[in-house]
Amino acid sequence: MKNLPKIVFKEYLDGINFKIALGNKGLFEQNKINERFYIGDQWHGAKCGNDRPLVRHNVIKRIGDYKMSQVLNTPISVKFSADGVPTDFDNNVYTEINDYNYPTGLEREDINLLMSVLGDYFNTTAERVNLDALKEKALKNAYITGSSVLYTYWDSSVPTGLFADKNKKIHIKGDIGCEVLDIEDVVFGDPYCENVQNQPYIIISSRKEADEVLRQARLYGADIKTLDLISQSAEDGKINLITKLFKSYKPDGSFTVKGIKITENAIVRGEFDTGLSLYPITVFCWETRNNSAYGDSEITYLIPNQIAINRMITANVWSAMSNGMPIMLVNGDTVTENITNDPGQIIKVFGSNEDVAGAVKYVSPPSFMKDFDESINSLINNTLTQSGANEVALGDSKAENATALAAMRDAALMPLKSVKRRFYNFIEELSRIWADFWITYYGVREIKLSDSSGYINFNGERYKNLIISARVDIGNSTEYNERECLSTLMTLYEKGIIDRKQLLIRMPKGVIPDIDGLLAEKEDNQ
Repeated sequence: MKNLPKIVFKEYLDGINFKIALGNKGLFEQNKINERFYIGDQWHGAKCGNDRPLVRHNVIKRIGDYKMSQVLNTPISVKFSADGVPTDFDNNVYTEINDYNYPTGLEREDINLLMSVLGDYFNTTAERVNLDALKEKALKNAYITGSSVLYTYWDSSVPTGLFADKNKKIHIKGDIGCEVLDIEDVVFGDPYCENVQNQPYIIISSRKEADEVLRQARLYGADIKTLDLISQSAEDGKINLITKLFKSYKPDGSFTVKGIKITENAIVRGEFDTGLSLYPITVFCWETRNNSAYGDSEITYLIPNQIAINRMITANVWSAMSNGMPIMLVNGDTVTENITNDPGQIIKVFGSNEDVAGAVKYVSPPSFMKDFDESINSLINNTLTQSGANEVALGDSKAENATALAAMRDAALMPLKSVKRRFYNFIEELSRIWADFWITYYGVREIKLSDSSGYINFNGERYKNLIISARVDIGNSTEYNERECLSTLMTLYEKGIIDRKQLLIRMPKGVIPDIDGLLAEKEDNQ
């Protein structure tokens, strides 16, 4: 289609214009401001000069780092299930059901075994793509900009160490790749639709080296004229590559996700079928907006408080400096030398006693409000408390025992439950996307389990008609769980319920190095 690049590029520009008009300052400008305040560049553009220290007390970063750590601190695991195929995850007992129609060639036991395998293989894939680092980056992006996007794609260059033949001559290549995208680079076809999978299309923009875009175009059969048009789009050796993902429906109502890659005036890759049933995009919003695909950041609304805190502390510091090193008035007729504020400086004065007495004077600055420090601390504490990062949550408050600590912790974490719930939904959506990729792209191959049980045979074609769901199971917070465990163990030891050996072998991992060696030395000395 001759005008296809222009049509897609206009859709992209329409999405950009919507984001420019979002909020008071527009998404792009607001995100830049939020990032500066998060990293500490909080006097940018204030035009205060360099005559006084510009103090920063970064409550925004402290609040964000605390909240992100609490979300990431909770260990999670993923369990898969096939819709319509009953199973008991807790007891691993298959529920009997009569007259259920399973896909051809599959039994209930086969399907449940696959779901158990996929749950374990999720951990293998997560380790390979470094999902922990991706989650951390996604959380940070969402806290600063309101939204974060995790894009899953098929990387045909990934070596697997597997072979397609018994003689081990045909290598199997290709596996899942993941990338965290900035929300500025993603455009949703319907910006008022909150559900990503209901979007009419999704556009991803990326700045690529011109040589890389031209290589892709040649790979997909571009002619010389198209290559020339692509080259014309280059600026500073880079090209804005636009990838559009959309749903293609069949007469029976089913659909697959298709894609196209373009520049502003040329097609890099024509329409192609991904074979997927889900958009390979999962979005996490720190705060949701009603009827909006884009989230909101609490930094936007903390900035006025942050500015007030910085100004008040700066004024306080400047007042202390003015009192400690007040302005000097020097009579130039009687003092002919240069005067500094260096301690112990000797000043030569010529003239009578009256001239000496009036040679140097200090200008007393106005007195500061006595309760100014209290006002600063009150504003800081109120800002932290209203953001759900009070002294209990931040660890500034002490508890007498583990039970009290747990109760205080649970109360402090209540405001974070909605953020955590959205993050777990984010991981569940990612899990379903990965399962879609495994079934669509893996074909026949062995998949490695995360434990020591080795490999298991997998044939994606057998399971293509399954509707796979995912569930995130949540463990206890690692940090507080170790504290409570250590406190309980010490109480049991002090009361004589357990001995030293029982205490040591049950210590949380990493608290005491080389416990085995310590126990061995103890036995040798007995």
